[in-house]
Amino acid sequence: MNKQKLASTIWESANRMRAKIEAYEYKDYILGFMFYKFLSDQEIFYLKKNGYDDETLKGVNKEDTETAEFCKQNLGYFIPYENLFSTWMQERKNFSAQHVLIGIRSFGENIDYNQKRIFENIFVTLDTNFTKLGIESDGAKGNTTKGLDSTVWNLLSLIQSIPSGEKQNYDVLGFVYEYLIGNFAANAGKKAGEFYTPHEVSILMAEIIANHLKDRETISIYDPTSGSGSLLITIGKSVGKYIQNPQAIKYFAQEIKANTFNLTRMNLVMRNITPANIELRNEDTLKWDWPIIEDGDPLRVDAVVSNPPYSQEWEPDEVDRRFSFGVPPKSKADYAFLLHCLYHINEDGIMAIVLPHGVLFRGSSEEEIRKNLIDNNHIDTIIGLPPNIFFGTSIPTIIMILKRNRENTDVLFIDASKRFEKKGKNNVLRACDIKKIADTVKFRISEPKFSRVVSQEEIRNNQCNLNIPRYVDSSEDTEELDIYALVCGGIPIRELINLSVWWDKLPGLKEDLFEPIDASYVRIKKEDLSKTVLDHSSVQAFSQNFASHFSNFSEFLQKEFLDSNYQVDLAKEEDKLSDDIFSRMTAVTLLDKYDAYQILHDHWIEIETDLEEIQTQEEDEDCIRKIDVDIELTDGMDGHILPFKLVQSVYLQQDLKKIQDIEDKIEAIDLELKEFAEKVSEEDREKDFFNADKETFVATEIKKALKKCDFDRDLINILMNADNLLTKKKKIKKELDEAKEILKKNTIAVIEKLTDEQVKGILKMKWIEPLVSEICKLPETALQGFIAKIEGLKDKYKENLQEVESEIQKTQEELFGMMHELTGSEEDMRGLRELERILRNSNV
Repeated sequence: MNKQKLASTIWESANRMRAKIEAYEYKDYILGFMFYKFLSDQEIFYLKKNGYDDETLKGVNKEDTETAEFCKQNLGYFIPYENLFSTWMQERKNFSAQHVLIGIRSFGENIDYNQKRIFENIFVTLDTNFTKLGIESDGAKGNTTKGLDSTVWNLLSLIQSIPSGEKQNYDVLGFVYEYLIGNFAANAGKKAGEFYTPHEVSILMAEIIANHLKDRETISIYDPTSGSGSLLITIGKSVGKYIQNPQAIKYFAQEIKANTFNLTRMNLVMRNITPANIELRNEDTLKWDWPIIEDGDPLRVDAVVSNPPYSQEWEPDEVDRRFSFGVPPKSKADYAFLLHCLYHINEDGIMAIVLPHGVLFRGSSEEEIRKNLIDNNHIDTIIGLPPNIFFGTSIPTIIMILKRNRENTDVLFIDASKRFEKKGKNNVLRACDIKKIADTVKFRISEPKFSRVVSQEEIRNNQCNLNIPRYVDSSEDTEELDIYALVCGGIPIRELINLSVWWDKLPGLKEDLFEPIDASYVRIKKEDLSKTVLDHSSVQAFSQNFASHFSNFSEFLQKEFLDSNYQVDLAKEEDKLSDDIFSRMTAVTLLDKYDAYQILHDHWIEIETDLEEIQTQEEDEDCIRKIDVDIELTDGMDGHILPFKLVQSVYLQQDLKKIQDIEDKIEAIDLELKEFAEKVSEEDREKDFFNADKETFVATEIKKALKKCDFDRDLINILMNADNLLTKKKKIKKELDEAKEILKKNTIAVIEKLTDEQVKGILKMKWIEPLVSEICKLPETALQGFIAKIEGLKDKYKENLQEVESEIQKTQEELFGMMHELTGSEEDMRGLRELERILRNSNV
């Protein structure tokens, strides 16, 4: 299965298995075992590459000092055969959780001295809390040996499916690790902030930093509050798009909490980063600065990134040279972290830090720090993030970008607070949001209600208050209500100005849609507004212009993915595709290019996964024709890359029609059964031959009821008919199951015999056609939104007081007419005349 399916399958199983263990604690077990498996697999892979086979591996024990030294010198550690993850999995009958405990404890005894900073005490959290795994899946206490053995075995069996050890598996392993830790964070409440930065925020920061560093041959990056290391890893991945040698990136990380520090170490090592490129410290960043490198010089790196704890208390040291721009208050360490980051970047470096919104405007010493940062031209960009974007806290947050040396002397403000989608309890930045923000930073774009480049002079005039609403007004426009239009009717011309971009780009449309009432008001000419717009010549020209620019888009994608024999640079391809789309849209007005980018990204996720699978299994010519037999699906299995449904729609239409015909028969029987059920009285529906919802028959109970035969003739006839139909349905369902089984076998046979060209045809249907189709719907979607706005104006002033009054008068006269036709006694008629007089005098 692909990495997305693998990751989601493991998460679902792990979440079920954790029972009463809190998510933030359970992560230490599953991620720790993942890492141990990785180390075991890596050792096996390395030894086999150097001449060991399965038999000789069995002799690699604690007494084999030669192999032990060989592994420690080259891998940094040694695991004897009896402690290997794979060895545990071969011993199901004799398995004991104690084997695992012995293994993780003995690991520390076989670490190379030079690699202790990487591996020493890395399993201490797992070791210390090992017995907590004795809580069984049903929540019962299971601290017995048997209960612990079972729980640990189930967890190891789950992890066994994650590939590791070989080069092509590093990305899968890293993806699963990131997926799991993100899901654990989503379930960890306030504890999530201790170890995780939401992946979308990490990507945004990474893209901004990568653009700044893209022309360098070697790069050093540092996270002084590294958490799980995910933010640091994401930066490295984005920077890696521009660097030929991934080992040219050096990682520095510092983290105060020991268990979280271990997550950083595991994450970095599992990404195939050589230990020589990893520098790690388990220290309090503010209390213990990174050690002096040489000659009294501090550590300087190309980029620093941080998501520190917000507004925590600390003990400042006023002579600390990191705080030359001012000493932050004891009650809030936010600027202490910022100044620490700024202190450690190179002269041409960049830093990005997540902070609470209050740092932009709080007074006292923080105001002085802001002033000094502005005066020294260090603040480059301030990005306001959406609320509720971080797990465990809903406080508004920002990203601040700072540099030591800048060519420009202004500050870019971005209000991205409204660019998100709701996902569960949290708000999430979409791919289009990340792209738009990153592009705005890259090109320093000013856009109404979103971003603005502001001079330092203006900021100083505001006493260095950096609160984003002072510079970017992103508030919603208040809805206008025209009193004259509400009284007399018509649509105010001034409200049409809000759609001026459409009138400018679609000449003649406004004149054909509206007719003037007077100099200030218009009315819509035709009732069928949608048809009038869509059939208009300027709208047709707009749609045709878009179509012409995307006329060969499908061919472009085919050349990229299929004609290249799947040899795509996955790290750079999405940027290449987005550049192509943006280039095509340059000449197309009225559409948001970031809507197109979101469509691209959504499809690219699947395309990239498939291409990655094909590329990493290049030696397997039939990898595209693989069948996933290990995924639970409705049909039992599916193509690994080629979806069954697509193959069936092209090559097995007769089989599909046969199944559809059978399903139609079942549906017809269900309709008949429903009709018979409706004839049964409410009282009889309470009997056993109806289900709990009192809507459908129960086959077995009907047969029992018919044997008793103690009902009236009508009910007996209904039950007999229902029994016949249910018997018939059972037989037809058996036919359906057989037909589906035949379809599945035929599908597998077809896939196995597909030619390379036929494979490409299916992949074109999977990868290219849906993407092109959605992109090509953008004009229609935009036009429907435009039409909806006009409809809104129409409905807004649909009823006016003059028309209402006229309708009231008309209704009143009709009432009087009916009253005049009434007959009755003299008193009745006198009463009716008095009522008419009152109504006329009141003008109702």
